[in-house]
Amino acid sequence: MTRPHRPSRLVLFVLILYALVFCLLLPVAAQAAEPLLVLSYHDVRDDVARKGDADAYAVSTQNFAAHLDWLSGHGYHPVSLSQVIDANRGGAALPSKPVLITFDDGLRSLYTHAFPLLRAYGYPALAAVVTHWVELPAGERVDYGPRPFTADDFVTWAQLREMQASGLVEVASHSDDLHHGIVSNPQGNSTPAAVTRRYDAAAGRYETEAEYLARIRTDLERSKSRLQRELDRAPRAVVWPYAAYNRASNDIADQLGMSVSFDLEGRSTPMPSDLHGMARLLVMNNATVGDLAYQLRHDEERTGMRALQIDLDSVYDADPAQTERNLDALVERVKQIAPSHVFLQAFADPDGNGSADALYFPNHALPMRADLFNRVAWQLKSRAGVVVYAWLPVLGFELPDPAQRAALAIPGARADEVYRLDYTRPEVRRLVAGIYADLAAGAYLEGLLFHDDAYLRDTELQGSAAVQSQARTQELIDFTLELKRAAERWRPKLKTVRNLYARPVLEPQSEAWFAQRLDSFNRAYDYTALMAMPWMEGSREPEPWLDRLVVAARTHDPQLTQTLFELQTVDWRTRRPIPAERLQAQVRRLLAQGVRHVGWYPDDFVADRPATADARAAISARSFPYLEK
Repeated sequence: MTRPHRPSRLVLFVLILYALVFCLLLPVAAQAAEPLLVLSYHDVRDDVARKGDADAYAVSTQNFAAHLDWLSGHGYHPVSLSQVIDANRGGAALPSKPVLITFDDGLRSLYTHAFPLLRAYGYPALAAVVTHWVELPAGERVDYGPRPFTADDFVTWAQLREMQASGLVEVASHSDDLHHGIVSNPQGNSTPAAVTRRYDAAAGRYETEAEYLARIRTDLERSKSRLQRELDRAPRAVVWPYAAYNRASNDIADQLGMSVSFDLEGRSTPMPSDLHGMARLLVMNNATVGDLAYQLRHDEERTGMRALQIDLDSVYDADPAQTERNLDALVERVKQIAPSHVFLQAFADPDGNGSADALYFPNHALPMRADLFNRVAWQLKSRAGVVVYAWLPVLGFELPDPAQRAALAIPGARADEVYRLDYTRPEVRRLVAGIYADLAAGAYLEGLLFHDDAYLRDTELQGSAAVQSQARTQELIDFTLELKRAAERWRPKLKTVRNLYARPVLEPQSEAWFAQRLDSFNRAYDYTALMAMPWMEGSREPEPWLDRLVVAARTHDPQLTQTLFELQTVDWRTRRPIPAERLQAQVRRLLAQGVRHVGWYPDDFVADRPATADARAAISARSFPYLEK
């Protein structure tokens, strides 16, 4: 019988030493990987109504104290901005469940109500002040929502110095005087000053890029100068008003020493991380401890999307007054239905051939049919409360010069196909990226829907280096991501959705006919809008066809967390609308099978089809979609 091999004492010592080192390092690694929670507060008052206070951003002193108590009792560890910066630079790791408390606007209650509680609990905080408001001249008022505010409503420099001297409060810039809206289009919409190219109605023109950047730089320099003068310390962070910023404004802040910035998307940021645009959870509506706990614990990824894809061509009219009436009808319908998202057309396609003849925003490449996208998008956000994604072609731009249009077209494309540009040509890539940058520079949007023109037949681009279907699919994906990056210079953190035909999902071999693939799309984009349109695909049994599509989609997206099923509301072969009861049944059928995200196209607000009540019952994002009588 052979005796088992016994390791030497040296080997045992090395193994034990390795195990000890691993055990010691494991907690540190775990700590370093924990995300940083950042909470955003504004006003802390004694007299805040339990619910429905006129100031939605105020929290009662009692609830704020309860928040600090709950955080302490549930293992959260308060951290300062200095700790965050040091940890991100490779210094001491943050403690487990780190939380940074922030206050925006520099209201007087920061000193009178919040600061005493911060001292009692030993919680550091970051206070972002609008320096012009700290020095608000006598007689000047700030329109602060529930009522006009005067200098007495804001902290003083002496109070800021006292809080800073405590070691608990660091002061950041909230701009000098960017906490307001400015005119952003010919129709007079007012949007955040920090990201808006000011529209001069008298001159009939927009601020140039150079003028815009100079205005932002002047403001931040003034803010920094005032903070340095009064507090003897330059700000290290900027909290952009309304969380509205872009890469260009962050670049200016970086140059002035403000290398940390915050927004209001999400609730936590992985550490270490880029410290630009750090996520914060906005505490609103006098949140109780229960409200706060829910916000911190619920799984945001399980929230389903309900999307309407809307033609801006239907809003536009040659008569501006009729355009406004159309806009009012659209906003009212969307408000009544209450989807979570609107995919809003940003291009003009009056001939309905699937490509852009013009655009609805100022740009350098195509005619502008009307300066309309920003107007409609902002109205939908501010009046109807939805998230707006811009719906734009990827390749289908019909350039005004016929010779250029012919020269830059995809080789091998059939005459009856959608006109598409050859994305393999550098001049095309620059041209389309410029269009996306122009859109983002001049309009509100939170995401991009890449149009269904982004396909490639196996007979097209035969001379391309990418001949395999997967390689061609990836080429198109890479191009769309270039377009996203171009837009993100002016609109950071854009979400992306890409239209996908159903055949590549039901018949995987057809990837070669489309250069589209669901698993590849879900790796590249936040969502894939799968065109779940059985009549368009010629199915004689629409509901069983939808069932098969769900099963096929699950092979690539098992939990269906990224796949949005986009239904059709019209049978384009017969030009008849799909009956509302059938649409409702289809939505219920999809949800019963675990589908999370649902949308449809078209949504005809002019003819009220599907009828508003039916649409609300089918696709509202409300938990209880029926209006009270």
